[in-house]
Amino acid sequence: MIQFDDVTIGYGTEPVLDRVSFTIDDGDLCLLVGATGSGKSTLLGAINGLVPHFTGASMAGDVRVDGRSTRQHPPREFADLVGFVGQNPLAGFVTDTVEDEIAYGMEQLGVEATAMRKRVEETLDLMNIADLRRRALVTLSGGQQQRVAIAAVLAAQPRVLVLDEPTSALDPTAAQDVLAAITSLVHDLGLTVVLAEHRLERVMQAADQVLWLPGDGSAVLGAASEVLGRASVVPPLAELAATLGWDEVPLSVRQARRKVAAERIVLRPAAEAVPTTPAGPTPLLRATGLTVRHGDLTAVDGINLDLHAGSVTTLMGRNGAGKSSLFWALQGAQPSTGSLQVDGHDPRRLSPARARELVGLVPQTAADLLHLHTVALECQQSDRESGEPVGTTEGLLRRLGADLVPDRHPRDLSEGQRLALVLAIQLAASPRIVLLDEPTRGLDYPMKQQLADILADLASRGHGVVVSTHDVEFAAHASQRTVILAEGDVIADGPTREVCTASPAFAPQVAKVFHPEQVLTTAEVASRRG
Repeated sequence: MIQFDDVTIGYGTEPVLDRVSFTIDDGDLCLLVGATGSGKSTLLGAINGLVPHFTGASMAGDVRVDGRSTRQHPPREFADLVGFVGQNPLAGFVTDTVEDEIAYGMEQLGVEATAMRKRVEETLDLMNIADLRRRALVTLSGGQQQRVAIAAVLAAQPRVLVLDEPTSALDPTAAQDVLAAITSLVHDLGLTVVLAEHRLERVMQAADQVLWLPGDGSAVLGAASEVLGRASVVPPLAELAATLGWDEVPLSVRQARRKVAAERIVLRPAAEAVPTTPAGPTPLLRATGLTVRHGDLTAVDGINLDLHAGSVTTLMGRNGAGKSSLFWALQGAQPSTGSLQVDGHDPRRLSPARARELVGLVPQTAADLLHLHTVALECQQSDRESGEPVGTTEGLLRRLGADLVPDRHPRDLSEGQRLALVLAIQLAASPRIVLLDEPTRGLDYPMKQQLADILADLASRGHGVVVSTHDVEFAAHASQRTVILAEGDVIADGPTREVCTASPAFAPQVAKVFHPEQVLTTAEVASRRG
């Protein structure tokens, strides 16, 4: 169905893909993996001709989809064949409401009105977003926007579906539902799916093939267990397999549990738990009865929250639970009621510059904070505004594992690289409270580990850190405390070990493998193995 024949794609002198050849069969689900910036988005864009026709890239070789060449046909002539969902759904919307967006693609393809209405209803139900049908797209959370973008593509019924991190903004349950819907389309309708994802644990058990981009321009295609066993991106079960000396990577928790039982692997009792927050009478941040309303919608409903210096807290909950609204309220930019004190000050009553010194926020749409023409200029401006020595922001970038070309335009970076740049800019200011809204979107496993190390360092230097995330694996590695929101209210607040092992939805894969033991990471397995 999809054939790359000696394809080379570059954005200058260095090729991103170098003489790549492979074939993806009709009806397969192919998982595309690789480090941040290895060329995954470029490869996906080449499947329907967005690359090179709309990117300025140079290309040699040929890409054919169902016999149709992207060199001879522009992207518009693939609209009936290939559905594409990019990393930033909001950038691809062309209408104002959910229902109109789902119908728009079918209108362009000339689908008859009765059939169009039927498909809209079916797709709303398939993606579980019927209650959003009349909502304005700009009012949706990032995860809700992602589900709408996928629904809009599915409604047109393409034969090939290309997805660039389709679950990056979805909570664990929603991600499972979306991937189950996509998998059912593959098995029931023969849809061909190419899916790039950094959270491999969510989808690798459903993949027919894995296509790995090592980052040197080449591509390796093969069976999931074989490729993941030697790929540079290491999901939790692959890390567990290496730790326990297994020859093959189990692709599901069930396979891993059976392997553990067969080998009679037993863990020693855990050491005494570390306190969730440092001892101290006065919290760095205290919110009492904090409430945020958007018209008739109460996004944050009278929350009481204390944050202490020296701790990393993760904020979790389903899409639309109020996490982003809470963050903007804590930063002082979102109008709210109730009491809010950060280091003795209310950020709502301070100038934006002074508020940033108290509370730094990296939003979901991190690229909105980039406005200069090169990476170097952004770093220099960050150092000046933060009052830090020259090279501070660049050094943070390197610590994140993002070795970016200084004269590269930020808009030419991958989503993960842009996020790393914004993270470095915000962290350079060293605010007392650091709020990160979905910071791991687009980051590979090594970069997430680097981020966890940076946050731990900030906490050790007396800062309070809160990370809103749907990435339970990152929460297990990076935080001591987890708070879960539902409908704008706190429904769970406690040590990450207890909160994230109390429910399958929020448990990391290692915890599921060794349940009922409260173990979160592979490193703990290695240290507690009997």
